[in-house]
Amino acid sequence: MNAGGARKAKRAIRTRALLLILADGGGSNGNRVRAFKYWLQHHLCDTHCLVVTVAHYPAGASKWNPIEHRLFSEISKNWAGRPLDRLETLLAYAASTRTASGLEVTAQQVEGQFETGEKISKAQMKALDLEPHQVQPNRNYTLYPRL
Repeated sequence: MNAGGARKAKRAIRTRALLLILADGGGSNGNRVRAFKYWLQHHLCDTHCLVVTVAHYPAGASKWNPIEHRLFSEISKNWAGRPLDRLETLLAYAASTRTASGLEVTAQQVEGQFETGEKISKAQMKALDLEPHQVQPNRNYTLYPRL
């Protein structure tokens, strides 16, 4: 292990706050989306001193995401055959979903205006403490808090 790797390992042990994100390969949290990585660095890693590992599913493979299997199928069963005519209706059905194994869904509307089209520069990307993994480095990486 080189000096940089040892430093990062010490920080990971010191923080003891690790988060694994299994993300789809496309959309706003895709593996090539700079804003997603930038947001994780600033709002999770740096703010909460979390070590965040991200594994992006390849395009078309998100159906293998275990959360989608456990969560969305139960939500769909809960509102089956009922019209989702209002946002409140959708939120109520989602929030009332429970499984025998103890899975509970939390659903809420997030109010506010959200900027779109934010551009993250190469310099901003270089400033991230992002370490690509050896296997599929374009899809798998870890972000460390900058102390």
